[in-house]
Amino acid sequence: MAARAYWQGQIRLALVSIPVEIYPATRSGAAISFRQIHEPTGKPISYEKIVQGVGPVDRDEILKGFEISKGNYVLLEEEEIEAVKIESRKTLELVQFVEADAIDVLYYEKPYFVVPADDLAEEAYAVLRDALRQTKKVGLGQLSVRGREQLVSLKPCGRGLVLEVLRYADEVTRAQTYFRNLPDDKADADLLDLATTIIEKKTAPFKPEEFHDRYVDALQRLIEKKKKAKGKRIIEDIEEPTSAKGGNVIDLMAALKKSVGDGGKASPTKKAPVKTAATKPRAPAKRKSA
Repeated sequence: MAARAYWQGQIRLALVSIPVEIYPATRSGAAISFRQIHEPTGKPISYEKIVQGVGPVDRDEILKGFEISKGNYVLLEEEEIEAVKIESRKTLELVQFVEADAIDVLYYEKPYFVVPADDLAEEAYAVLRDALRQTKKVGLGQLSVRGREQLVSLKPCGRGLVLEVLRYADEVTRAQTYFRNLPDDKADADLLDLATTIIEKKTAPFKPEEFHDRYVDALQRLIEKKKKAKGKRIIEDIEEPTSAKGGNVIDLMAALKKSVGDGGKASPTKKAPVKTAATKPRAPAKRKSA
């Protein structure tokens, strides 16, 4: 079954319009969802819309409300909400261009593939793609979809173009909110040298297919076991990385040196050597007299 286009229209660059189709570049992973089940009957639990002190209500009696103060709401009807939606436009106008690295990673939300809508659009499409690549710029515009405007960027990707939905400024928390109280001290030179050595040894091409959600894998195994066990209780053991707790102080230099000695392939499940603050050094053993 062919993928359904997320948006169809044209990209406009000054007086040039390029008919395109936009398709999602991602899909949902192998997440496992659960339903709440009434154990005595084995039937799923459903939820009723109720009003406190009134009980269940009809769907026709429900409006959307915006809380302006505790317990006070502005009520909006569906027709009123529909009336203020942005008219769906079939043109994405590139209104600005910025350096490729000028957009902070926090603003990127979701990627889409952009392809020419027909053979006649391919030449203009290729010109735009190559112009963005040559200038090392990213195009910006606003895409109207389902009554809302999305801030988007457009950049070259291989033979094609990728559009990324961006977050608006009020949707992004400033990093200083969390980082301002961190010390500004420079890292110890020797420790930094060991850490960079480990990074260099563990550097390799990115192969996303080598990474798996171990929690989802374990749940799938558990579900298969439950099928065979016919409902009997099963506890699935999942190994988790251990970490130093309590009064232990990590000997960072020793841990980094050990990692480098292991070829930078230290297992994430192994504990780093630790110094225990509460443990006193052993006294040397007394020699027996001859």
